[in-house]
Parts: sequence; structure tokens; C-alpha cells
Amino acid sequence: MSEIPEGYRFKSSHEWARRESDGRVTIGISDHAQSALGDLVYVELPQTGRTLKAGEACAVVESVKAASDVYAPIGGTVVAVNEKLADEPETINSAPYGDGWMFVLAPAAEQELDGLLGAQQYAAQLAAEG
Repeated sequence: MSEIPEGYRFKSSHEWARRESDGRVTIGISDHAQSALGDLVYVELPQTGRTLKAGEACAVVESVKAASDVYAPIGGTVVAVNEKLADEPETINSAPYGDGWMFVLAPAAEQELDGLLGAQQYAAQLAAEG
């Protein structure tokens, strides 16, 4: 069973969003997503300063199995990216909710987070997917 921490919000396409104390939102991919992809070998992150719309493809993760787009779970402006992933993409495999975060957004509208799945809803989605 994939790890699904409380306090995170999830997009049905397996991205997570975590509201930080300063109002910014950290984004990554779920434990389920990294597990399904396998060993990650390359990560392409959005540029700092880029404005994203919710649902927009904005990053790419590539594994030994496949490449997959990462979608912005909410809209906002990219204010930070995890530079460590350029040299150590496997960090997402080992710590998808920790050091494997991908980028940080200054949200355009914080209420967009409320439209994402909570941990229990995301677990139910995974169960339904089989």
C-alpha cells in the first residue's frame, strides 16, 4: 500500500500539494506515482517565475520504464524548484513527500487547494484503480 500522509492534498493524476506556513504551496508526486514509474533517472522542472494554470503540464519525470508529465495541481507562480533533483532524481523514489519535493508555488487562488482530494479520498481513488 502506498504512503498517503494526512495534511496533503492530491490531484487525481497523482501530484500532491502541501500548504506551507508562509502561504506557499509545495508540489511533488505521490508515493504511488513514483512506485508505478520505477527508478527515476531524469527530472525536468519548471522555470522559476513561470506562471502555471491548474492542470497544466509543467514538469517531466523519466524512469527506466517511461517518461511522464507532471501537472500543476493548482495555479500560481513558481517561486522555487528542487535543484537537487537534477543530479539526484532518485530522491523522489526514496522520499516523495520529503526531500523529493519538486517545486513551490505562490498560489493564484488558495481556495483551489480545497478542490483537490484529501488523503482518504485519494486512498479511495487508488483502491478503485486496483
